[in-house]
Amino acid sequence: MPRKSKTETEKERKAEDKEEQKSEEKKISKKELKERAKKLIEGIEEEKVEKIKEGETKLIEAEEEEKKAGEKGNLVPLDDYLKASCYLGTKVIIPDMRKYVYKRRADGIAIINTNLIDEKLKEAAKFLSAYNPEDFIVVCKREAGWKAVKLFSELTGVRIFTKKYPAGIITNTALPNFFETDLIFICDPWLDKNALNDAFNVKKKTMAICDTNNLSKGVDVIIPSNNKSNKSLGLIFWILAREYMKARKIDKKLPGVEEFIGEKLEELPPRERKSKKRAEEEKAKDVERIESIMKSREEGE
Repeated sequence: MPRKSKTETEKERKAEDKEEQKSEEKKISKKELKERAKKLIEGIEEEKVEKIKEGETKLIEAEEEEKKAGEKGNLVPLDDYLKASCYLGTKVIIPDMRKYVYKRRADGIAIINTNLIDEKLKEAAKFLSAYNPEDFIVVCKREAGWKAVKLFSELTGVRIFTKKYPAGIITNTALPNFFETDLIFICDPWLDKNALNDAFNVKKKTMAICDTNNLSKGVDVIIPSNNKSNKSLGLIFWILAREYMKARKIDKKLPGVEEFIGEKLEELPPRERKSKKRAEEEKAKDVERIESIMKSREEGE
């Protein structure tokens, strides 16, 4: 076997050194990767903990806000707007009504913000209280609101138009039943459009209960709410009757809200009960996860 030259031996040695160096670099890189992975996992865990904490904090804050809102003096507990389905809009959201919408349900139905319903009802009640009963009228073509509107009329003495509103009754002086009024309160800008048009033509103030699919052009005071249900219309007119009677010092006994609705106001709708239960379950899971992570960290230390 021929002897290797000095040059060849040096080359082989250099090659071996390079291999050893590469091997060492691989070991280092593996070690670094493990350390990086460990840090990354720790970072993810910390981020998870922070997110869980943040989620729990938000839930607590939301509960506190709801409690504060009640303490501030809502017209009724916010749950009552849910029980009466006032919060349920339609699948159509008109741009003017978008600001009152909280979100969409999975089935596309718009959800109206209950805080805004309460806020706008307060404004409407205050606005309405400035008028004498003979100075405004209530128009409601939708049958679901007839019972509530009639009771409102009996308690306040205001003139009402259900079933059919005679177009031109406040604009055409030639009509035998012509009369003047300062305010027109309508239950649906679409169904009661004749009354809305008359008010616009004679430049009279208007107040309307507007659903998410209603155009609010020409309406001075908007009450954002479901205007298609006897429950929602009943609750709204019961609140307005109570506030109007209080402001105008009308000494009459106010019937219960069930009288305005025509049925008992049940508990939260099944969908809302499930949603509330789900939120509570998620909160409990979050607490368990935080405790588990904290425990594993303590054991690691």
